[in-house]
Amino acid sequence: MTEPDPPPGGQALELARMTYVEVEAALARPEPKIALLPTGSTEAHGPHLPLATDSIISEEMARRAAEQLAGRGMIAVRLPALHYAVTDWAADFAGSAGITKDTAQATLLELARRCGTLGFDATVLINAHLEPDNIATLRGVTRAYAESGAPGRLLFPDNTRRRNAARLTDEFRSGSCHAGQYETSLVLAVDPSLVRTELARALPEHHVPLHEHIARGATSFADCGLDQAYCGDPAGASAAEGHATYDALAAIVVDAVTEALEAQQ
Repeated sequence: MTEPDPPPGGQALELARMTYVEVEAALARPEPKIALLPTGSTEAHGPHLPLATDSIISEEMARRAAEQLAGRGMIAVRLPALHYAVTDWAADFAGSAGITKDTAQATLLELARRCGTLGFDATVLINAHLEPDNIATLRGVTRAYAESGAPGRLLFPDNTRRRNAARLTDEFRSGSCHAGQYETSLVLAVDPSLVRTELARALPEHHVPLHEHIARGATSFADCGLDQAYCGDPAGASAAEGHATYDALAAIVVDAVTEALEAQQ
């Protein structure tokens, strides 16, 4: 006697906790299948936030986006995060560790191809690491995948694009947001114990418009006067702001997926 087909509807799943049999069953479902790949970094984020800040943020973005995609009838599978990226700007600070652009691009392309081969309709790069060369790498990978003819789609909802940035906080749009109020709020919303709260509250506002320094050719936090690897206002952070920002970040991902699927019809 054959097993009845599972009822239609979305699911939010985590690849690392699944067996291969469960993955096969999920990929056999008729609903759109979306792989969410959080991309982070290991780099200094002020004296008050952990080195894994970008990964923590990307993973929570992916988790919330998966729930929203599932609510729209899709099978959303979160992949384990990549904790290393191009991180040259923080190289002067202890613990920061990055990889080259070529290594990052090759790794991302291989993972995207594997997801496409498995049967995912789209793989989404979920990113919170805003270093210029990392953003350029993610954009380049997306273009290269589209040109390769590999199965499925590779999407990068780029929060630095104007229409997406407009949905985020004033500090984010100012460009003075590395380990400031924006990122500190996001980490507080995930796990307050990860924030050295007393240090964060004691840090003075340090407004440095990074995008302006980038435009003039700066290549490191040291070039921009970030002597403690932060800018913005960590003391102004709150978990409430972090939760509201995650809602916006997840919606950006969901909109990118929805638009891509509609364009295929």
